[in-house]
Amino acid sequence: MMTLMTRALAALLSLAPLLASAACITPPLGDTTLYLRGGLNNWSADDDYAFQFHCDAYYLNLSADRPQEFKIADEAWTPATTLGADAQGRIARGAAAVGNLRGDFHGAHTLKLAFDAQGQPSLNIGPPSFKPTRSAAAQDPITRAVRFDSRAPQHKAPFGAVSAGTTVQFALQGPANLSDATLVIARRTLTGNQEQLDYTELARVPLKRERGLWRASWRFEQPAVYGYLFEFKHRGQTWVLQNNRDPVYWTREKGSMGPGLVEPRPASASRLRWYRQTVYAADFQVPAWARDTVYYYVFPERFRNGDASNDPRPGGGRPQDRYQNHDVEHHARWNERPYRPTASGEKGDGSDGVYNNDFFGGDLAGLIEKLDYIRSLGANAIYMTPVFRAASNHKYDTADYKTIDPAFGSNADFERLCAEAAKRGIRVIPDTSLNHLGSDSPYFNRFNNYPAGGAFDGGHPNPASPYANWFKFKAGETEPDKQYQGWVGVADLPELDKNSPAFRAFAYGDPDSVTRLWLQRGAAGWRMDVAPWVPDDFWREWRRVVKATKPDALTIAETWFDASKFLLGDEFDSTMNYIFRNAVLDYAKGLSARKAYASLELIREAYPPQALFALMNLLSTHDQPRALHHFGADDHSSAQDLALAKQRLRLALLFQMSYPGSPTIYYGDEVGLGGGEDPDNRRPYPWADQGGQPDEALLADVKRLVALRQQLPVLRHGRLLAPVYQDEQVLVLARQDGDTWALTAFNNSPSARRVRLTLPFQAATLRDALGGQTLRPQGRGLMLDLPPLFGRVLVTP
Repeated sequence: MMTLMTRALAALLSLAPLLASAACITPPLGDTTLYLRGGLNNWSADDDYAFQFHCDAYYLNLSADRPQEFKIADEAWTPATTLGADAQGRIARGAAAVGNLRGDFHGAHTLKLAFDAQGQPSLNIGPPSFKPTRSAAAQDPITRAVRFDSRAPQHKAPFGAVSAGTTVQFALQGPANLSDATLVIARRTLTGNQEQLDYTELARVPLKRERGLWRASWRFEQPAVYGYLFEFKHRGQTWVLQNNRDPVYWTREKGSMGPGLVEPRPASASRLRWYRQTVYAADFQVPAWARDTVYYYVFPERFRNGDASNDPRPGGGRPQDRYQNHDVEHHARWNERPYRPTASGEKGDGSDGVYNNDFFGGDLAGLIEKLDYIRSLGANAIYMTPVFRAASNHKYDTADYKTIDPAFGSNADFERLCAEAAKRGIRVIPDTSLNHLGSDSPYFNRFNNYPAGGAFDGGHPNPASPYANWFKFKAGETEPDKQYQGWVGVADLPELDKNSPAFRAFAYGDPDSVTRLWLQRGAAGWRMDVAPWVPDDFWREWRRVVKATKPDALTIAETWFDASKFLLGDEFDSTMNYIFRNAVLDYAKGLSARKAYASLELIREAYPPQALFALMNLLSTHDQPRALHHFGADDHSSAQDLALAKQRLRLALLFQMSYPGSPTIYYGDEVGLGGGEDPDNRRPYPWADQGGQPDEALLADVKRLVALRQQLPVLRHGRLLAPVYQDEQVLVLARQDGDTWALTAFNNSPSARRVRLTLPFQAATLRDALGGQTLRPQGRGLMLDLPPLFGRVLVTP
């Protein structure tokens, strides 16, 4: 049975798109494209799930199994064109859509979305019936002949991101009789968490026919992210060759660049899909050590308890023994699951109803104790989530930016950690938020746990507070939690006014500012939380302070989407690479290599090379389910299913260790630690001496893969070329470092594969860096055998 609020009139639906009808109407949403966005496509605006308007309604052919949750929306989640379920579970539009739609799918279906005269939607699901129409461009021989590939040297040079002052050559392939062929240049504005995305046209450059192509050039003078596309006229209509429709993980803009699409110019300029051109500062430098880094990523409260005397305990009377106006909870056993408060009536785990107040006792002493273990993995940097004083177990609700939380130790312990790590060749990167802090802090003092003087003492604005101008209060509101802005609506995290001169001085301007202080105490750089919520001019000033204090300090932004705007040389050196995470995990899980790799080709083209080689390449994080969970493993998995998930993890790790950037191992992944959504992804490390069962075989494989990277400079320094080979399952990449070449080849099929390659270099022999075998190419040809769910790394002598 198929359900979606009401039963579909399947028989009628099967006829609807096939009948010629006098009731055909103009598309009610104009040229807006709607997508089915849900769990089956990572909530992305994917062309495979795009509705097509025909006569009287929007249609989508869909193949899916099992119940699915989804919404219908454009790529920007525009409220007026977002459809979900209302409070009664019926399809609704705009503000009335408060929940997800649900469908129970079994195989192939056609979805029909219609709007009545008042704009109210209806959705029916029936058997397959709709025959999509071909695009106008696909049917016209002239428009079909117009082509551009931003990664083809004959179409664009130089490749990828360029330094300010560079002239870029563009060439459009097309027939000689193209009319009014034009290169259009624009400047992009992107602010906040992608809320504002605009392009302002800068120039229109006529294309000239030379040497069989339509050519133009443009000199990009200033660092920025620009857009470009091509226009021409044909049969009285304006056409554009623009970016393709590929979804890019976490990124509002569609288009992975490379081959473009020819389409009629949309009525609204906001519907254009621009190619992006990153232009970075000519003096942009990233610390040289970044490209050789392997991070060990620690959530300190769950890594290792080295000093039980500082553990938070209920009723203890110390600062760490309370959580806001609640008691803390202490886990009696190290290997328990983190507590998850449950709603009324649900079966819970016996914990209280408060989030983030349960503690295991991990601390800096434990981290120092395990430095030799971290070094034995091959890691040479530690990134740790916040360790400054705060009420919660995650510490993003900062209470004192200049003091280590007493449950973690002392300021002296931080300095000792940095010193002991340095002895082992390990750098330490701390984390904090300069966008928000804790409501339970002397700066805010929501619960009166500190002496009077906070900006919101006991739930009342205090204009006399020295911190009053750090925040913005809402006059007229009476409920305390509504009198200020909590970050993304979370009252525990009052949002800071980043334009406050007093706060900027405290954060980075003063001689003893937060930014300077911890660098002076031994930090090798900073990871900055929720970077998109902070103004660009703040980060520009902040970066200057970081580099003046410690010139080789590394600056890392937390961004999830295309981070090009942060990597222009005036804000950050690197970012947490969530695009990499999703692409690699989805590929290792079985997604088409072509589809998954498109997002990685985008960042190869869009990011400055010095930033590309410093990216924090993630697989698991404290904000997303762990890799093994992504591969289908949980506490109830069979031994066979768990083994399969771990083999997929090995494939992902091989990809991670052989790709440009800084591989990042989230604590416990190396020994098979699982976990789903927060807080389950923050389980304690399963130390054997605490009753845990670390997977020693997986640990040995991780060490072997890290060692492979450390032994082969070409994997750390070598430039990355376009794919040598890709199909649905196999991906083969080439790296070059001087005279040394490497091939990294991956296979996500459960069966072995044999592929024929054409090499971009000549070599008499290639050595398998993992297996030791010698391969002999025939000229530039090579027949390559790949094991199931893994890969090979081949290097020239």
